Amino acid sequence: MHEYPITKRIIEVSEEFAKKNNVDQVKQINLVVGDYSGYVASSIELYFDLIAEDSICKGAALHIERVKPKLKCTSCGQLFERKPFEFTCPLCEGEGEPTDIGQEFYIKSIEV
Repeated sequence: MHEYPITKRIIEVSEEFAKKNNVDQVKQINLVVGDYSGYVASSIELYFDLIAEDSICKGAALHIERVKPKLKCTSCGQLFERKPFEFTCPLCEGEGEPTDIGQEFYIKSIEV
């Protein structure tokens, strides 16, 4: 349910951007959402049209770039996606440690 307020804020930020640029319609919003960001991209998509209905974002396309989490090998430095129940580097079989990759959440661009 916390996707509702964040989706509302995305629309507010987009409206502010459009108004600063003297434009009365937002055409597209591009988001980056990591799988470990704490937000569910499909829920944001679900709320978007509903919340945008009475705004200058009505009819705007919402594109979400999803980012899969990656581990970093402590031996060779390789970044890799973790397989279920495994932390082993596919390159050198070293141990992977968590990174911030996959925790992203931001507006990449707004097209007006």
